[in-house]
Amino acid sequence: MKTSPALLTLDEVAAAQARISGGIRRTVCRRLADQPDLAGMEIWLKREDLQRTRSFKERGALNALLCLNAEQRLRGIVAASAGNHALGLAYQGSRLGVRTTVVMPLGAPAVKVGRCRGLGAEVLLHGANFDAAQANASGLALESGRTLVHPFDDLAVIAGQGTMGLEMIEAVPDLDIVVLPVGGGGLLAGVATVVKACRPAVRVIAVQTENTCAFSAARANGGPAEVSTGRTLADGLAVARVGEIAFAISSRFVDQVVTVSESEIAGAISLLARNGIVAEGAGASALAAVLGGEVRGGMAVVPVSGGNIDPRVHERAVIDGAAPRRRASRAA
Repeated sequence: MKTSPALLTLDEVAAAQARISGGIRRTVCRRLADQPDLAGMEIWLKREDLQRTRSFKERGALNALLCLNAEQRLRGIVAASAGNHALGLAYQGSRLGVRTTVVMPLGAPAVKVGRCRGLGAEVLLHGANFDAAQANASGLALESGRTLVHPFDDLAVIAGQGTMGLEMIEAVPDLDIVVLPVGGGGLLAGVATVVKACRPAVRVIAVQTENTCAFSAARANGGPAEVSTGRTLADGLAVARVGEIAFAISSRFVDQVVTVSESEIAGAISLLARNGIVAEGAGASALAAVLGGEVRGGMAVVPVSGGNIDPRVHERAVIDGAAPRRRASRAA
């Protein structure tokens, strides 16, 4: 969906919340029961893994679909995704009667590919990574006349993701810190807009992985810059370039960027499992930053942003994921 790089407003996120209210779950925000020793910090988990497709991506997907005009709905939509955006579009597109085609990288988790097909979407596997899949989806949309719905660089998608921030503030009004995973930057842009508009003193912390550092590269470059990406448990964050629109919005609001290791992500997955929560790597990355000691002081709201993980990968992470040791600061 083509948009202009205008900054997002709180009113636009509130409008998105009203628009999608009948189609997504208002997920719970609960205090982490097994609280590690983190110098008096209190951790609240925003349980986006409890959405129908087990990810926050459903919010932006639904808002984007509801913003289509009648002709666009009739033609259908095309999107690229590592998995969760595809799932959100597949489910909501089926519910609304919008034909949905998603292009996923060849290495996309089988559980996500299978669920997308089960929800009625046409799934095409193309390319070694998200960026190759996105290029293919763009070409397909141009050839077919269908609308391209970008997973993170689309204002309607970003506004939909921002609705999670409104729920966070309502559930934990005295929050001090919001910790958010960042790949392409859509969730970060939406939630940071809300948090800084409603609670300017609240710190917004972005979390990337060692193998997916597109956001810190953009900060160093003064704008999105392409980086190499490696294999990571957090496949949902594995993009080579942060979104232009998403970065233009979020760069004004982020107070700190934290980089987490694969072992720290596994540690967060393991801790969540001990609390009865199955989280994927990207979904546990924000908690990994807190457990690693980079985030300090006060009441922190941390999303479990997704729970779609191959059972074998989850089992290995739980076994290997002893709580990570504190280490020297690597904040950007």
